[in-house]
Amino acid sequence: MTFPIESARQEAVLMAFPHEETDWAEDLRAALTPFVRIASAIAWDQPLLLLCRDQESVKQHFCDTRNITFVEIPYNDTWTRDYGPITVYEGGRRKFLDFTFNGWGDKFTADLDNAVTETLVKKGYLFGDYEKIDFVLEGGSIESDGQGTLLTTARCLLNPNRNPSYTQAQIETLLKEKLGVQRILWLEEGELLGDDTDAHIDTLARFVDAQTIAHVTCDDPNDPHYETLGRMREQLESFRTQENRPYRLVSLPLPSPKYDEDGNRLPATYANYLVTNKAVLLPTYDDPKDKEMVALFQTLYPGREIIPINCLPLIRQGGSLHCSTMQIPAYYEG
Repeated sequence: MTFPIESARQEAVLMAFPHEETDWAEDLRAALTPFVRIASAIAWDQPLLLLCRDQESVKQHFCDTRNITFVEIPYNDTWTRDYGPITVYEGGRRKFLDFTFNGWGDKFTADLDNAVTETLVKKGYLFGDYEKIDFVLEGGSIESDGQGTLLTTARCLLNPNRNPSYTQAQIETLLKEKLGVQRILWLEEGELLGDDTDAHIDTLARFVDAQTIAHVTCDDPNDPHYETLGRMREQLESFRTQENRPYRLVSLPLPSPKYDEDGNRLPATYANYLVTNKAVLLPTYDDPKDKEMVALFQTLYPGREIIPINCLPLIRQGGSLHCSTMQIPAYYEG
């Protein structure tokens, strides 16, 4: 069994269009621009499954819909990374794992979101084997190198609001069995202010490949993230690859602090990017570091186009670009 890295060949990407009953109810118009830009950038190269309540009204926001399949099913919100299918390969064939989604520890209503993967399979939008698993797990909380190593955070997976009856050893056993990984690297430090997910790994550190981890850093001693991200870096330096070598670590500096209208810090991070077949969709924040990050990602993913997308409206609801997407790997491995 294999849990592919995100940069492996994809068939499609899953998104959910914001509507009046999602997080975006109070400022739906502001949310539409980044969602349309993300969806259009994906559909430029590969198929997009777009959840919506009314496809005719949603189609009006797109100049070109040829690569978009509009799926009318109910859902609570737009963060498909955390309730969409987690896909593995078993015998070289795609298998959709449908873990339980409880709204990041029962913080938000999630009953409709929790039913999305099963509904997509039953309606024929997802083709492959399927397994429903009675265990709370969000896609944004785990990161695979495609070679048998899983990267995650203790702050999330060991949080009692997820699976309180499981020990760390039991969680490791389950994840190794269901995801086919051989080892799990646990980050014990690192968290962004304004993040509702209890430190999802996709806000902090990502596998570029099996030897390279891109991770968030903070160089300002006066910033409240400085110490915890420094300790996270130290732990990353202690990790070893499957070949027992230190990882190549690539720093992703935090953007300058972003705040909402009440003065609350927002979780802006360049780690929340999406890799597609021919591109990397990079969240930007009207920040001086944006251009620097575009240049950096061109070196990290030289065969892909880097597409910057302003995600300031997204972080106002606690997520960013990667959180609003879930890749669907190709039907067959390789």
